[in-house]
Amino acid sequence: MSFLSGFIAIIGPPNSGKSTLLNQLLGRKIAITSPKPQTTRNRIVGIYHGDNYQMAFMDTPGIHQTRSPLHKSMVNSAKASLKEVDIILLVAEPVDITHDSEMKAVLELLGKLEKPALLALNKIDLVKKENLLPLIESYSKLHCFDAIIPLSALYRDGLEALREELVKRLSPGPQFFPPDMITDKSEDFLIAEIIREKIYHETRQELPYSSAVVVEALDEDQERNLLKIIAVIYVEKQSQKGIIIGKDGAMIKRIGRKARMEVERIFSARVYLELFVKVEKKWSSDSRSLRRLGY
Repeated sequence: MSFLSGFIAIIGPPNSGKSTLLNQLLGRKIAITSPKPQTTRNRIVGIYHGDNYQMAFMDTPGIHQTRSPLHKSMVNSAKASLKEVDIILLVAEPVDITHDSEMKAVLELLGKLEKPALLALNKIDLVKKENLLPLIESYSKLHCFDAIIPLSALYRDGLEALREELVKRLSPGPQFFPPDMITDKSEDFLIAEIIREKIYHETRQELPYSSAVVVEALDEDQERNLLKIIAVIYVEKQSQKGIIIGKDGAMIKRIGRKARMEVERIFSARVYLELFVKVEKKWSSDSRSLRRLGY
């Protein structure tokens, strides 16, 4: 039997559950999640290794209408991914999208591409069973999907059916990544993303989009099984720096503690984490700052 492989772009509107789905498909967390839209900023590749096949998933930022330079770079990254992949996996919520302009834009994009496209109708745990079939039918009228798979990424319901449908559409090809590789991202990137996730979960609604994280030092002491990390949280205003630090440093301690615990779990090592907060005015609208901070 020949080896099968393929690149799969996971696309969809913000907050549809793309990153949760990727993590569940891989059985390991490589993409951060939060209830806030536009959490994913960079394209992340996650590799699933089967018995005689390999699937390379690209988790992309949510496709949405925006004027922000930061969000434009995110949307451009998502659209660029579609040109490079073999299969497109659209993740959507089980809601009426008749008047959803962002979803219409995504479907128009799909219509221009001659590639297999599957729809993962996510979050079905939130829908009554009698309403599911009409929703599937309404989506099937919007685009000629190769398959529509209802699932709940959060509860792992329907994941195996999705995996089977994807494997059917892989082509004979090489093993692009070594068997022990699960993502193309560096340890620095994954750690910075974990810290950013904790900021999203712990701070006010308006702050996350003005924050970025850069790991400035990462030293591994193998004898002591210890990771020493120094990271900088960038914000745009002095008032935001105050929010991140919190009264008597309580907020940054909480962010640091939760990030440290997660990094320890993922890397199976003890972690020493030191966080600093710096103000860089209007970084999210400055192209040079965006490049320097990894966007």
